Amino acid sequence: MSAIVAIVGRPNVGKSTFFNRLIQRREAIVDAVSGVTRDRHYGKSDWNGRDFSIIDTGGYVLGSDDVFEKEIDKQVELAIDEADAIIFMVDVETGVTGMDEDVAKLLRRVNKPVLLAVNKVDNAKRAEDAVEFYSLGLGDYYTIASINGSGTGELLDALVEVLPEKEKAEESELPRFAVVGRPNAGKSSFINALIGEDRYIVTDVAGTTRDSIDTKYNRFGFEFNLVDTAGIRRKAKVKEDLEFYSVMRSVRAIEYCDVCLLVLDATRGFDGQVQNIFWLAQRNNKGIVILVNKWDLVENKETNSIKQYTKKIKEAMEPFTDVPIIFISVLAKQRIFKAIETAVEVYKNRSKKVPTRKLNDIMLPLIENYPPPAYKGKFVKIKFCTQLPTPYPQFAFFCNLPQYVRDPYKRFLENKLREHFDFSGVPVSIFMRKK
Repeated sequence: MSAIVAIVGRPNVGKSTFFNRLIQRREAIVDAVSGVTRDRHYGKSDWNGRDFSIIDTGGYVLGSDDVFEKEIDKQVELAIDEADAIIFMVDVETGVTGMDEDVAKLLRRVNKPVLLAVNKVDNAKRAEDAVEFYSLGLGDYYTIASINGSGTGELLDALVEVLPEKEKAEESELPRFAVVGRPNAGKSSFINALIGEDRYIVTDVAGTTRDSIDTKYNRFGFEFNLVDTAGIRRKAKVKEDLEFYSVMRSVRAIEYCDVCLLVLDATRGFDGQVQNIFWLAQRNNKGIVILVNKWDLVENKETNSIKQYTKKIKEAMEPFTDVPIIFISVLAKQRIFKAIETAVEVYKNRSKKVPTRKLNDIMLPLIENYPPPAYKGKFVKIKFCTQLPTPYPQFAFFCNLPQYVRDPYKRFLENKLREHFDFSGVPVSIFMRKK
């Protein structure tokens, strides 16, 4: 379970530049998803063996008359409320401003680690100028230059020191299925339809994440823990922005689960907000099942409407298109148990282990018939492959020139793995290693 770090500050201090540098530090395991509003991003990174999620918020402007800025301010407050640690970024070029003091006043009331990062410090004179930021009352500061990475190592060293220890998951072999999606898509109705009739088989178990509840479900031969994102308590002192908060809750739930049941409203489609949650799940290597709810409300349906709708979703998901898509109606209880059955299959796919001998017997002849294309006049020869001992499918292919194997060929390998071993609904990672 990784921690959440929020980057906050007024506009134009370099938050997004720092965020972009941070997520690119470990290319193999990090990526970012653009948010649905200006200057907000979600990503994953790690430092010194500690992984964490990052939220790059919009610029905080207290008391602005701009409606959009007021919305950003609410979202910054939500990010602060949900985060485990906060990086407060300021700009040495402009010095301490009234807006900086407003943010500092907000952060001094927060009972969480706050690291003050003075950005754009790229020479000795500016390092001396940074002293004035002691006046914000937040203690020591860290001088960085996000444009070239100077000082970020010291800041991240301090960050991982203050992050909370990883919460140990309860000893349970039951899979965890998280029901996620944007507001009013039918998440709560879906859960109620599953557990509403026979309450005696349902047990609430406190989850390891803050405020989340596991519901133990055992019915029709299926047994698992259901993580309800809709059940996380509202923050009493924060006026919610539902769209933003739905993603915040999804970040926690996705990291905590094995399979995500992504519920979307058929009348709204696979829009940007739903895609954000989808890519968060994909980049966290979780199993995914897409549930298209309220299909009965879609007007002007034709014989091939489902096929066309599915095609649009898969186009938006490219290149990860091997995901089950089920059309349901929660109110009519149509195909809701098919959804659970599929989630169980995806869970099994995610934990599948392919014997090394079988893997090589199938993949090496395919590679021999379709080898990696030559690069700079050099030929890549793949000699051996194996599945890595991780909780989700990752494969290492050993060759003479791993640096010359490009993404299109890795996708070819992934597609062949899916074709022969059925990893439907599960992200598959391919790594090329030096033989």
